[in-house]
Amino acid sequence: MTVVKATVKGQILIPAPLRKKYKITRGTSLEIYEKQNKIVVEPVREEPDPVQAGMGLLKTKGRILKALLDERKKEAKV
Repeated sequence: MTVVKATVKGQILIPAPLRKKYKITRGTSLEIYEKQNKIVVEPVREEPDPVQAGMGLLKTKGRILKALLDERKKEAKV
């Protein structure tokens, strides 16, 4: 167990091995809450955007996406 001290502003330093283990980097969102008289700090695991995750899989240079968007626009006009 590692002991850290809080600064005047209440800031704490998460030790490097824990930051690496939990992939905490600059800008990582952390959830802080109280549980049974303890303070718990957890990294927020954001669900990946399925569209972003699938980009580039088909290697169509955007033609399929453009066709799909055009089709959706036509449907919206009807």
